[in-house]
Amino acid sequence: MTKFSGRFPLAVALVLGLLAGCATAPRIQVVEVENSLECVVLLHGLNRSWRAMRPMATALQETGYTTANVDYPSQSGSIEDIAPVAVGLGLEECRATGAETIHFVTHSLGGILLRYEDKHSPIEDLGRVVMLGPPNQGSELIDKTLDWPGFDSLGGDAGRQLGTGEDSMPQKLGPVDFELGVIAGTGTINIFASAMLPDIDDGKVTVARTKVAGMDDFLIVGNSHRYITRSDVVVRNTRAFLATGRFLDDDRDLMAATKLGTPSHSNRPPEIQPFVNGW
Repeated sequence: MTKFSGRFPLAVALVLGLLAGCATAPRIQVVEVENSLECVVLLHGLNRSWRAMRPMATALQETGYTTANVDYPSQSGSIEDIAPVAVGLGLEECRATGAETIHFVTHSLGGILLRYEDKHSPIEDLGRVVMLGPPNQGSELIDKTLDWPGFDSLGGDAGRQLGTGEDSMPQKLGPVDFELGVIAGTGTINIFASAMLPDIDDGKVTVARTKVAGMDDFLIVGNSHRYITRSDVVVRNTRAFLATGRFLDDDRDLMAATKLGTPSHSNRPPEIQPFVNGW
């Protein structure tokens, strides 16, 4: 296990950047904020790395939270194998800073890992949770590509568990019993994947399937699945929910006034991403 501090030399950063996509053991970047008693664990999605959550972590540090950005090997095993390690590492490091309340911000698979772990080992010091593009009811994209060549090398065992069938992991977890805000995207940049999905989506998950019984608030934004973690509107609403338990009414009204499904182009490059690349 590798732990890297909040500040590290440029050479080390470059090496870590090159290795981030092929990590075989969990590691974490902890940035402590002086006098903070609240820590946020960040969990990236399938086939992604800690770098996907770095802009969010930086924004939360500026707000006054200590952060623990976990980099876990998402293709290394099943959800049952990965969740205790990834979630547990974040909790361990946050508690080591003296935090009294531990929040989570998750992307995609990261939300399912948290749901699994909290169900099987309830987190007593769990605060609020924001999930970005979570397949809380699975994704039809998994159902349709499960048997495609190369699926296992990209999705691994955990990816196979994210379908919509009754035996899929999201369907088996039931309602949440923690304070949860869900943010769903509509700005797909993946026309091939979206063609396989039955309803408005972010390129990987339909808006409808991000919802889960027991959630406290819900917001739809015009960002894609891949880039939702870097969106300004998502960042400010994540901050708001962690502080108050509610998303911002101004953004809610703005999204309601616009046509859902209109992509947001402000936080992504123009290229179309391969539909199998990163959850």
